[in-house]
Amino acid sequence: MKELSIGALAAATDTKVVTIRYYEKIGLLPAPPRSAGNYRLYRQSHLDRLRFIRRCRALGFTLEEVRELLELSAETERDCGKVDQLVSAHLVDVQRKIADLEKLAAELRRIHASCRGGTVGECRIIEALSP
Repeated sequence: MKELSIGALAAATDTKVVTIRYYEKIGLLPAPPRSAGNYRLYRQSHLDRLRFIRRCRALGFTLEEVRELLELSAETERDCGKVDQLVSAHLVDVQRKIADLEKLAAELRRIHASCRGGTVGECRIIEALSP
């Protein structure tokens, strides 16, 4: 693979340039070498790592969790128990959020069902939302 500019890396990973720079700044993405004109030149390893980061973020992992997963992924001979613990804890958090959202949806359905039409002054939804 030839080297990529920051714009090409951004396009290849559907990531904003400012986000790539931020990931470099906080150490998630290693700084690439520079061209004679001082342009960043990204390699396949940068592309792979950024895709990994993007996939983790799409699954809702925090930046600190992503950092930990990246560190763990570099230790290929290590037992994967820590990875499993991290993912299990994240899954519990996601399931809690889903339960909270289901409660929220049920409450919104209840409020919405109370609508009988008419004017805003008689609106049951506004009444239900008011303190």
